[in-house]
Amino acid sequence: MPRESQTHEQGWSLTELLIVLAIIGLLAVLAGPSYQALAARVQARSATVEIASELRLARQLAMGRRERLRVIFDRESRTITLRRADAEGILHVYDYAGTGVIVEEPTSGPELLFHPSGRSVTPTTIRVRDSRGRETMFTVSITGRVSIS
Repeated sequence: MPRESQTHEQGWSLTELLIVLAIIGLLAVLAGPSYQALAARVQARSATVEIASELRLARQLAMGRRERLRVIFDRESRTITLRRADAEGILHVYDYAGTGVIVEEPTSGPELLFHPSGRSVTPTTIRVRDSRGRETMFTVSITGRVSIS
């Protein structure tokens, strides 16, 4: 008795797979620039928040330690250094070189000073630019409060 065996194989043909891969590639090419712009914007925003946090840390340390503290912006080495104003000693260094952003010099100069009361000597504005030239800025008021705009 002959055996009839019918096997039904289901799957994708090579042509169907190539069409799907072509569509995915086209979508990736179209979405690439948007993704890069979004990534640059998020990176600049993140660096701005971190820099604002460094300034808030300086203010809190000045109040907690009851001493004047200097925040020094070094654009060449892309660092922000927190130092004691009346004695030797570096308290903290923030390196933003790997973030892909450019921090412009604060409007009041490369150094900020926080008093034990938490007040800043002068108000200042700091601009941060991402790799695409978009700017984010934040301000330090005379009361020492840091706000991102």
